[in-house]
Amino acid sequence: MQLVYEGKTKDVYRMDDGNYLLKFKDDLTGSDGVFDPGANTVGLTMEGAGKAGLRLTKYYFELLHRHNIPTHYLKASILDATMTVKPAEMFGHGLEVICRYRAVGSFLRRYSLYAEEGQRLDGFVEFTLKDDQAGDPPINKDGLIMLGILTEEEYDRIKALTKQIADLIRQDLALKQMELYDLKLEFGRVGEEQEIAVIDEISGGNMRVYHNGRFLDPIELAKRVLES
Repeated sequence: MQLVYEGKTKDVYRMDDGNYLLKFKDDLTGSDGVFDPGANTVGLTMEGAGKAGLRLTKYYFELLHRHNIPTHYLKASILDATMTVKPAEMFGHGLEVICRYRAVGSFLRRYSLYAEEGQRLDGFVEFTLKDDQAGDPPINKDGLIMLGILTEEEYDRIKALTKQIADLIRQDLALKQMELYDLKLEFGRVGEEQEIAVIDEISGGNMRVYHNGRFLDPIELAKRVLES
């Protein structure tokens, strides 16, 4: 097994059989000790965050599989904080796709002249480039197509999948008296047929969820979802 990438919240290993192993860490994105799922730097370490993120990722990837939504997920070992996944080809150097139901985070910072904090959004989907130095800049459909990152068909497929996945997760959380404010997903091409699939993770590290108006950190979120 070979270490191929050291990420902010996960390390990635190439396995002998061609699959990959993701090792979840207790590091979280943010700044000055404050968690922010949209941040590009590690801001704090929270004991147990890695396993909590993996438990929730396993739960939601298995939920997607039950709805015939493709992912790169194969299996998880909670004890080791590791997840085995299929190899996936990124779009460009990586894309992040966000579905927003409330105006918070980077959306509010960009559009504060027009949006109020917490304002309802109708499942607004935006694409951003994975580029820490550039601050993960937003990019529209025309830009993605002209730069050769996505085809028009791939864009439409990813957008539709994002809305479908976010709606499934939103409904699941609502059943447990929680509200999804936003969700960040990543996609890649998987398998010989290059099928578009959800990759990376789906956890408290890449979503904002509130209960009775109070933000839930990744560990509390996992506990509430999995023990409800």
